[in-house]
Amino acid sequence: MQPHLCSCWWIWCVCWSSVAVGDDPGESEKELPAEVQQILDQLLDGKYIEGTVHAIEYLRKHPIENHQAAMLRYLHSRGSSLHSLQASYTDYFAGIGRRPRQLAAHLRHLDTRSFLLGVNLLYGGGSSGGQLPFTTVRFRDVRDLILRTPGGHRSLFVTAWERCLPRVATSPCLELLTKALRLSSAAYLRPEMIAHLTLDLPEEIFRNITAVFKELYDDMTARSQRAIYEWIRQILQRPNRQPAGAPWIVAENLWFLGRFVVHLPPEEIQKISLNEIRHFINYDNATKQLDSVYDITPTTARAFQERINASGFDMANTSTVYRLGLLVCFFDNVQELDTGEARSLLHQMIKCSRLKGFQADVKKLKAQLLGLVLSSQRLNETLDSISDAIACLSFPQLDSLSTESVRSAAAVLGTVRGWTPGQTLILADKFMGGNKQLSLFNLSRLGVLVPGVSADTLYNTSPQDLAQALQRPLSQHGARLSPAQRLAVVTQIAASRNVSSVLDLLNSTFLKELPLYNLLHMTSYNVSHLDQKDLRKSQALFLYHLVSGTMPVQEILRCGQLVRGVTCDHLRALDPATFRQLDGLLRGSLSLLSPLQLNCLAQKYRQDAPDLMPPLLLVTLPVRVLAMAPRSICKPLLIALGRVELSSIVPQPAKRAEVMESVLWCLNYTIRDEYDVDILGRTICYLSPDFIRTITSNKVLNEALIHFRICRNLSPAQKREVRNKIQQYYGDPTAWQPELMQDLGPLVTLLSREDLTTVAEKFPDILLQLALDVEGTAVSEDFLTAVFHALKRTIGTITPSNLPPGCGGTRTPSSEHILKLADANSHWSAGELRCLSPETFIRSVELLGALTSFSMAQLLALKDKAKEVWGPVRSWRKHQVRALGHIALSMNQSEIRELELGSIDTVAALIRHRQWSPPQVRSLLEGFLHDSGLPVDALAGWDLAGLGRLLCAMTGPELDSVSTAAYSVAAARVGELACEAQVLRRLLRKAREVFGDLGQWHSFVLWEVGTVAAGMSGEELKLLDPDLMPYFTPAAMAILPTHVFKELSPEQLKKLGPENSAAVTAAQEAALNREQLAGLQAARDGGDSNETPLSTAPLTGSAYRGEMCFLLWAAFTAVYFADYCQILAHNICT
Repeated sequence: MQPHLCSCWWIWCVCWSSVAVGDDPGESEKELPAEVQQILDQLLDGKYIEGTVHAIEYLRKHPIENHQAAMLRYLHSRGSSLHSLQASYTDYFAGIGRRPRQLAAHLRHLDTRSFLLGVNLLYGGGSSGGQLPFTTVRFRDVRDLILRTPGGHRSLFVTAWERCLPRVATSPCLELLTKALRLSSAAYLRPEMIAHLTLDLPEEIFRNITAVFKELYDDMTARSQRAIYEWIRQILQRPNRQPAGAPWIVAENLWFLGRFVVHLPPEEIQKISLNEIRHFINYDNATKQLDSVYDITPTTARAFQERINASGFDMANTSTVYRLGLLVCFFDNVQELDTGEARSLLHQMIKCSRLKGFQADVKKLKAQLLGLVLSSQRLNETLDSISDAIACLSFPQLDSLSTESVRSAAAVLGTVRGWTPGQTLILADKFMGGNKQLSLFNLSRLGVLVPGVSADTLYNTSPQDLAQALQRPLSQHGARLSPAQRLAVVTQIAASRNVSSVLDLLNSTFLKELPLYNLLHMTSYNVSHLDQKDLRKSQALFLYHLVSGTMPVQEILRCGQLVRGVTCDHLRALDPATFRQLDGLLRGSLSLLSPLQLNCLAQKYRQDAPDLMPPLLLVTLPVRVLAMAPRSICKPLLIALGRVELSSIVPQPAKRAEVMESVLWCLNYTIRDEYDVDILGRTICYLSPDFIRTITSNKVLNEALIHFRICRNLSPAQKREVRNKIQQYYGDPTAWQPELMQDLGPLVTLLSREDLTTVAEKFPDILLQLALDVEGTAVSEDFLTAVFHALKRTIGTITPSNLPPGCGGTRTPSSEHILKLADANSHWSAGELRCLSPETFIRSVELLGALTSFSMAQLLALKDKAKEVWGPVRSWRKHQVRALGHIALSMNQSEIRELELGSIDTVAALIRHRQWSPPQVRSLLEGFLHDSGLPVDALAGWDLAGLGRLLCAMTGPELDSVSTAAYSVAAARVGELACEAQVLRRLLRKAREVFGDLGQWHSFVLWEVGTVAAGMSGEELKLLDPDLMPYFTPAAMAILPTHVFKELSPEQLKKLGPENSAAVTAAQEAALNREQLAGLQAARDGGDSNETPLSTAPLTGSAYRGEMCFLLWAAFTAVYFADYCQILAHNICT
């Protein structure tokens, strides 16, 4: 039997009867039982689910061997036939999995018994229990199809909830509801649904369903959590559970609430009987319960602490502290602790990193406790006994540590999370103690501090130790190393062994740093060793090229990311038979392919296998293809688009807009209900503002606003319309509850200034936590203003004696305030920043330096503060220089010359900031060359990678002095720089020395050199093979000088590919003639000049429409029946 569909008893029986009829004269006279006739009627009337479950029930009790002929006669009497029944039944189950709205409607019309059996079958939980093997009904694959389809989960969950809610007290309905909740992870559970849960439940049923709610707590929305808490509360308050007038919050109920205990109002907590709170805390499981309340708020936690303290527990006692769970994160009586108690509490606070917010409060408490511990012990003596609170130590405190104490505490220091880059640098330097080499043992001990080790030190480590370190410490922390550090490691490893073993040894993080130049020396390689490893594009291109002549393409495509090296030429060279065999492998690799590869793959499918084409590829073809699409393609196309980021496959904004027009056409220019929202998926982020404005249904808005949370790049116009919809659906923020704020998440940042002011006053803690959650993303100035004003009201008056001179009466932030404000710190005035206390500046400099939105006046104020706290610029140490971050942008050239810039790691950290002026960049370069004592020709490859933009400030002779060996190592990193044209021309000479003349370059070389290729002259560019044009990087294409770009031929422009054509600037485009513009537009459309026409006639008019419709029908057919292509029920009979 085929696994994709149940082996249907009636089909088997009728098939058998078509052979057996006439064998036994008595057989033909037997009457058809009424139950069997009813089943056949249901099937013939299109009630397939109902007919199936009734058939299963019948077969469990009755044999059917004697009714085959009668069944066949009955089919004929109803004007049906064996084949029509087979076809309709197969079609139904092949299609219903992709039509969740229709499935839900069918399920709603079933009687209760049929519904329960049917949904359990669709969830894969049932099969026929008959003795005959051909009666086994399997719905596992039907279920998989339903659950893979957007809205499929919803159709089963919502109908199960609707039908079983009134019957939740029955065992079958309870079982179905718990199964639906678990399989959907409560994703479709809404507060309004919970409001209809009955309060009159048997105890066992109540406990069973609340156990599932507790299990799925973290998967629910905050409003659903609150609604379930209210439901549980109402049941626990019922008169049959405690004497009249007795409080409901007793120890047993506190235990029962589990995670939902955080929803108890503080005023209710204060009313808990002292005996009950004492009984609650004494129970061992209470500790486990309180260890899991990750979403507790400070107010709720302190209310519990106050009640526990009042009940007679000694809050400072180690035993009590252990029982408090996450309540310790908001401990409120630090002044009552002695040193030992403070240390004990610090160890318990390690778990506080699991809290969902309020880390600023946690850090403040740890700092207070740490200060208490250090008041009676020297830091060097207690370094390894203060848990992760050690990350609260300031620069001066860490700087005071001895090398011996750091080394002895390395086992602890190397495991602490939360070190800042400056802290890491200090500790790593202390650990090294002046040594320039590291052993494997010491690398392992450093742990999370490895990023503080310099690139030069890593290079000086023996290749044997590095190779072993790559198995654990370096592989664990490699992503936190700078490109210069990783390249130093790779360079040392590559110099000590053959390239094949290097490829085998390096993990993805380091492998992507391996220079192409090293790979070019390979003549063969077993690429199966690359499975699960990430590759750089140029690496993938070369390795695919290397093995494509000796290894079957099927095996190559199975080697993970090597598929990224497939070129259009490789695809075109595949014969049709081989290509069709590769269909499954190619489908599974679509997420790894670039827009160019997807487009070439679409052209190949179009030519050789239109019946197999994945619908997603249609959007990479010219837009006229979608414009001609029949509606039958809509469902599979929408499903495919909803699962990807549209901009990642259609980089051209104008074409994306046309694709979205086709999406709306498929939806009949309206979103009918939640199932349409489901099928839109990520495509909802690309809806036009005008269309968003048309959404009026509350049911649609409820789901759409949930989906809009995933959108990170909405345009200002889209944001405005989403904001209007929030106001339309949720109303005035003065009536909002805190759980709604939590559920809206990043959408809160879209609110108007007036609404943000309201929520800032009403929910300051939630708003401040949201500021941390969205840190680093583009948010409105109104949001940052609201966050700032939400906090500034908490700042008390500071007496003049505590303020720097000239700061009397000035509002001064603390390090805690700065930590809470995140990007809203940009609202401190220059005067306020200048009045920071020295301690606050030292503790906050890295946070402030990471902010990109400070004005120059603010940066100058912070630079002046650095001079005031640290002394003259020439005395600043490297961890201080690196800690400055963006503040360093305010330094003039003379100040830059005073910096200690002898470490490439320091320079690499500074140059990450993009706003340096050309004179500043030149000063940084000169400072590095002077302080390091390195002439340009002595720079290593990792030096070039670390210098970054400083290379753009080199003079012509300096660039000529760069060694070819160093450039060959750093070519990929140098190829990321957007330097001036004259610099790129010099670097291009260096690329020629390494990779040969331009005429010898392959696609992988062109991609490796990146922006350096923009140094070509117009004459050189014209000589390039058009097939190489897609392998310019988009960054290189965007910086080609206009007078060079306009030398491209129409054929070259046509071959640019989707990404490069999208990178063309307005100035470049304006320089093209009409023929060139046509070539550029062809690249943007996704056409292929090499494609073979499907007919000899021009594809226009009806001929074109016919070919397009056939192509789209074929793609639709391929997807729609992919899961059932082998389900041919009539094969059972033939």
